[in-house]
This record gives sequence, structure tokens and C-alpha cells, in this order.
Amino acid sequence: MNRLKELLKNPTMRYLIVGGSVYVLELVIIVVAQRLGATPVQAVTLSFLVGLVVSFMLQKLFTFGDTRMHHKVVIPQVVAVVLLVLFNLAFTLVVTELLQHILSPVVTRTLALGITTIWNFYLYKTRIFNQGVKDKPVLID
Repeated sequence: MNRLKELLKNPTMRYLIVGGSVYVLELVIIVVAQRLGATPVQAVTLSFLVGLVVSFMLQKLFTFGDTRMHHKVVIPQVVAVVLLVLFNLAFTLVVTELLQHILSPVVTRTLALGITTIWNFYLYKTRIFNQGVKDKPVLID
């Protein structure tokens, strides 16, 4: 248990745990939504939107310890994250377009995801959720 607490003191580990957990949540939502009659597009849309909201809140509160909830803080953060998501989508599409003749879409998506994960972490930590306090988790003693 102490090893887990030590591991969770690292914001990079918290970031990866949140990202992996949200990915699993999105997969579960896709499966459940389709079993309830949603089309694949509807299921993915629902999972993406839920995942985006859950990820935003967990990254803000748990990963980066940013408990500021005033609308003057949260609204610019939401706008920044939405713009980042749109940029990430454009980047992913460009990578796929450029490499489609030599790599499968699964590989290009994975490559783009790895790259965007790195700059997302940097931007979340230094710009979007930066409150001047370093590595202060909310949910860890």
C-alpha cells in the first residue's frame, strides 16, 4: 500500500492511470450502448463525450490537484481542452493521411496517441491546470 501511495505521488503516473481508466470506461460505454440499441456512431459519440468530461475532471482534480472551480477559471480551461482535442484530432488525421500507404490505421492512431499524450501532459501541467503549486494531488495523503 505504501508503494502505491509513493507511485501516486508522481503526476505522470496519475496522468497515465487516469488516461487508461478513461479509455476502459469509454470501451465499456461503447459495448453497453450498443447492447442497448445504439448504432456504432452513437455509441462512440456517447463514449467520447462522457470520456472527455470524466477525463477533464479527473485530470484537473486528481492528476494536477487543481481544485479551483470558479467559472473564471473553469471556462478558460474547458475552452483550452476543447481546442487541444480538436488540434489532436487534426494531428491524428494528418498522421493517418501521410502514413496510410505504409502503416495501418491502428498503428497510425497509436503513434499519434503516443505523441499527443506527451504534449497533452506538458500543456495540462504547465498551462491548463497550472496553479503555481507543483505536484499537489488532491486525493492522496
